Amino acid sequence: MTQRSIIHINVADFAVAVERVVDRRLRGRPVIVAPTGAARAAVYDMSDEAYQCGVQKGMPLGQALCRCRDAVVLAPHPDRYERAMTALLEHARRYSPRVEMTDASGHLFVDATGTGRLFGPPPDVALRIRRAVRADVGVDPIWAVASNRLVAKVATRVVKPDGEYIVRAGDEAAFLAPLPVFLLPGLEAEEIGRLAEFNLTRVGQVAGLSMAQLSVIFDGASRRLYEAVRGIDPSPVAVAGQVPPAVHFDHAFGDDTNIVAKVEGVLYALVEKAGAALRRRRLCARRAGLVLDYSDGGRTVRQAVVQPATAYDARLFAAARTALGRAWTRRVRIRRLTLTFDRLTFPPAQLSLFDADRAVVLREDRLAQTIDAVRERFGGDALKVGRTLRSVSRRKKTNVQCPISNTQ
Repeated sequence: MTQRSIIHINVADFAVAVERVVDRRLRGRPVIVAPTGAARAAVYDMSDEAYQCGVQKGMPLGQALCRCRDAVVLAPHPDRYERAMTALLEHARRYSPRVEMTDASGHLFVDATGTGRLFGPPPDVALRIRRAVRADVGVDPIWAVASNRLVAKVATRVVKPDGEYIVRAGDEAAFLAPLPVFLLPGLEAEEIGRLAEFNLTRVGQVAGLSMAQLSVIFDGASRRLYEAVRGIDPSPVAVAGQVPPAVHFDHAFGDDTNIVAKVEGVLYALVEKAGAALRRRRLCARRAGLVLDYSDGGRTVRQAVVQPATAYDARLFAAARTALGRAWTRRVRIRRLTLTFDRLTFPPAQLSLFDADRAVVLREDRLAQTIDAVRERFGGDALKVGRTLRSVSRRKKTNVQCPISNTQ
């Protein structure tokens, strides 16, 4: 079997890096990218200097400025970031038909397996991509080469914000062993907190546990964790040009409805399916999309940002419910509801800096992890959230309507 060679290209603090190309005076200064005109603006991206002051993605802008008072605040420019990502993607495509863009934040996976006769060793390919991007776009990517996506991703996190790394085949477990567990992609805060309860803070410590021992701690997630700490990841790199990764679920109502409780119950059930799919893929969503099809043939499409990116039901539902509120603007009954989560990305590599924030996330994540474990063992219907119960046996024709104003 041919040994795989996966390159991970990572432009650290991508939005800030692009803004610094436009304005060189920003280099070396703390920079925060956030919508400046929004009433509840949240941090979109920040420089390493701002992060060292305690600023994190998704943090309210006012709070971020309290922690980094001398930061320069810039409004996001998605068009600039899209152009930079397109250029990055085009440079990578020259060396492989398999290039995966998991998000639009400066991350690319390139499958260089079997391309040695054409382009030379994978490290040389990675170096050429870096030089081309630096000359064309002006940003300076980090790169790493490993036998799979997981290890390559971790390697770029190790050398961030500037560097390169090669993990040779067979050295995956030894490379990961001394690293903190939060650097592993796909581990949620709840899982990291659970490991900390057993004083397991390094990857090598977790790798010393057997599958049976991990099952005591994590039950359904034990197989995924067992493989991750050993550097095992068979997942393929996507084919260039394919539709960006997303999860889709829909529901057709047997009887067209405009009852709020019923629609929201169905929406939450779809969110649960999407959250489980995201957690299985070790990814988080950054955007929720909703399509409402009405009984008269009309259609409404709306979106909402998931901030911060997550794969857990309660937080996904908050964004999905926002999208529903934006889409549900008619009194006509609803026939079909379609839910999409996209702009998928890896969970963040950093934990929250403050105990209070960590405690909230840990409680929410622990609940979702427990529900996953119960459903995996006893079936999907073993646990149901109250709003998803179909209490329609006593259905009445009520005046409960879609949540819109009575004014025209």
